[in-house]
Amino acid sequence: MSETRQGNLSVNSENLLPIIKKWLYSEQDIFIRELVSNANDAIAKLRGLAGIGEAEIAEDEAFRIDVYTNRETGELRICDNGIGMTAEEVEKYINQVAFSGAKDFLEQYKDKSADAQIIGHFGLGFYSAFMAADLVTIDTLSFRPGAEAVRWQSGDSASFTMGPSDRETRGTCITLHMAEDSKEFLEYGKLHSVLLKYFRFLPYEVYLHDAAKPPKEGEEAPEEKPVNCEPLWNKKPSECTDEEYKQFYHEVFTDFSDPLLYVHLNIDYPFRLRGILYFPRMKNEMQNIEGEVKLYCNQVFVADNIKEVIPEYLLLLKGCIDCPDLPLNVSRSFLQSDATVQRISSHISKKVSDRLCSLFDKERETYCADWKDINPFVKFGCLRDEKFYERMKKALIFETIGGEFKTVDEYVEALPAKEAEGDRPAEKKVYYVTDPVQQAAYIDLFKEKGIAAVVLDQYIDNYFISFMESKTPGLRFMRIDSDLSDLSGEGGADVGAAEELFRGLEEGLKVRSETLSAGAMPAVILQSETTRRFREMSRMYGQDPSVFPAEEELVINSASPLIAALAGMAGDESRRADAELLAREIRDLAKLNQAPLTAEQMKEFTARTLSILSRIADQ
Repeated sequence: MSETRQGNLSVNSENLLPIIKKWLYSEQDIFIRELVSNANDAIAKLRGLAGIGEAEIAEDEAFRIDVYTNRETGELRICDNGIGMTAEEVEKYINQVAFSGAKDFLEQYKDKSADAQIIGHFGLGFYSAFMAADLVTIDTLSFRPGAEAVRWQSGDSASFTMGPSDRETRGTCITLHMAEDSKEFLEYGKLHSVLLKYFRFLPYEVYLHDAAKPPKEGEEAPEEKPVNCEPLWNKKPSECTDEEYKQFYHEVFTDFSDPLLYVHLNIDYPFRLRGILYFPRMKNEMQNIEGEVKLYCNQVFVADNIKEVIPEYLLLLKGCIDCPDLPLNVSRSFLQSDATVQRISSHISKKVSDRLCSLFDKERETYCADWKDINPFVKFGCLRDEKFYERMKKALIFETIGGEFKTVDEYVEALPAKEAEGDRPAEKKVYYVTDPVQQAAYIDLFKEKGIAAVVLDQYIDNYFISFMESKTPGLRFMRIDSDLSDLSGEGGADVGAAEELFRGLEEGLKVRSETLSAGAMPAVILQSETTRRFREMSRMYGQDPSVFPAEEELVINSASPLIAALAGMAGDESRRADAELLAREIRDLAKLNQAPLTAEQMKEFTARTLSILSRIADQ
């Protein structure tokens, strides 16, 4: 370009800069993402043209992006050796903001190159520079033979000067003279973290230089190392080792624990999608309630945890997903409503369920070992997504109190068979415990009969068992303190007098007898499964559980020698007082095995126990 001229930018709004700062770009460091992304696009454009024979590049051409920071001069430079621009192109794509260079490029070459889509979806990215700079300079030289270098400069984003540049190599260099409130981005460490955040996996190498600290005379320049690296998801799953998957996880998420398992996504049709999702190891139930799924577009970071793309229940995972077909808006930050997004989300869910089911079928021992950690993800997914449940239902397992892992069908097969009644299907019971310590006495009862209850001790389980019952006719989950029908036997002593004695201890106490084993507890408390669930759900939603009065029943064991002795004492008027004392102790022991006593009940129980012990000591 042989002459310098001045002019005003052709824009569609008098308030372009406020729109850019407050609407298009929600984060302060976005201008770096935009300018480096544009440099990446410029290289991609050149390679696209070379691929269809419209540009010449050397076979050993090394494409790169260089970022220079200089705290002394207050300047930040971003340079590439991509396609460059002619004066006419600067006029069109920089001065006339209404046009999108990327969009125009795509229109021109869309039928000539299968790789044309690698050019970005964006047109206004360059103007994000004015978020952070008082003065912006462009030096550019087009790849076209005979092109002249051009310099463009603007200090207010509304007027410019344009003239010849002394640039001698193909490509573009953008220099930002940083505004006072943005000089933090001149700090080498800060800039390095931003580049790592957005461009860890950029296709072309990105180098960061501290121009304020050049090598001293006689010193060798330090070895150059790019900020970015090749993403593991670009390799075929068959080419990746377990160690590589683990190392990638540690580096990206700074998590020193190994992941439980991973899902490698590698899809070319009906859309392009690459990525790796990890199931993190949980130290406690609530630790990883919020995961970290990083979304990329053409290997440029877009955002974390985009709910439109990643199903809500998979946001508990950690991972990276790169999808060039995402319908992003101009700021590269938000998804536009599109059927493609729904298809992508559905496909990701399918891939995760396929991986889990494959593990269940082929490596069940490994699947069972990981179940304690992955089951919250799986259960949440089933509750939130009908299709996910349909794919996963064969692989839903439960851990028994004996440490075995069984599906519902495998568990039911071990129980006594139940006949169907009329049109009602045969009942399938699954006994469960929520607190193996508190419910230890009940566990012993079930173990004596060879029935292994399953452990359901997580917050989500109350919802999940109701969901499972709704999906399986005849299936009923029963906590082990709600039903003893599969434990009751024949015979037992006549303990009618003991039943009457217990009923007289407190008003409204329901009492009945069952023949359990002789060595079992003399009495246990049973609580209505339905009522207890309603009460627990009320607590979860912050409501008063007393709306559903507790339905409890004291079941005395007619096979217990202690209950038989108590029945005899109840009929002897001289021993009636001792019989009542013993009955109260048995009742409170039963309550203790079902739930903690209230403060007043515990005080009374302790005093009574001390009285009984004193009587024994005095004998």
